Amino acid sequence: MDVKQIYSSRMANFAYLVEDSPSKTAAVIDPSFDPEKILAEAENDGCRITHVINTHGHSDHVSGNAAILEATKADLLIHEADADQVSKLLNRTLSRVMGGRGSPRATRRLKDNDVIHIGETALTVIHTPGHTPGSVCLYAPGHLFTGDTLFVGAVGRTDLPGGSMEALLASIREKLYVLPDDTRIWPGHDYGNRPDSTIAYEKANNPFT
Repeated sequence: MDVKQIYSSRMANFAYLVEDSPSKTAAVIDPSFDPEKILAEAENDGCRITHVINTHGHSDHVSGNAAILEATKADLLIHEADADQVSKLLNRTLSRVMGGRGSPRATRRLKDNDVIHIGETALTVIHTPGHTPGSVCLYAPGHLFTGDTLFVGAVGRTDLPGGSMEALLASIREKLYVLPDDTRIWPGHDYGNRPDSTIAYEKANNPFT
């Protein structure tokens, strides 16, 4: 499994291209405002995008869905608790205001412990409510894509509708911090510390957890 981290400066978002080398297929996690960068990266690597996965339904993480899906005919996956949010008028309007596009409806609604197969690569869904009711992290041995649940030295905000700090901290401590210490964390935003982290580093240094 190869991971390409793609930065968008508009809201300091990270999107990810997860490539399965044997099958030359790939998944996109949280396309934000620069979907053309993601498509170009996949084309350069000779990979066919088969899945778009949203870690949650907020506009800054789904505004690139439409462009990726139109170019690739990939499936769109999001947790069932956030699935209706992505295509609502408010979300679509916010995406356009921020320079993106409204998202189509999901083709697959995820649940905790679902497994997403990208060729020979398997991503396990970890339901981590707190930032939103349907927030998820995606785990493959050695790698954890945390969306807006856990950042480098920070955690996701919980002051938006559906947010809960109590639920967020429980998700991090009970579902993420039990993973192997050397698991690499790939966050949903860059807050200027460093572009990635590890479970061990966050357990020892994150002041919020």
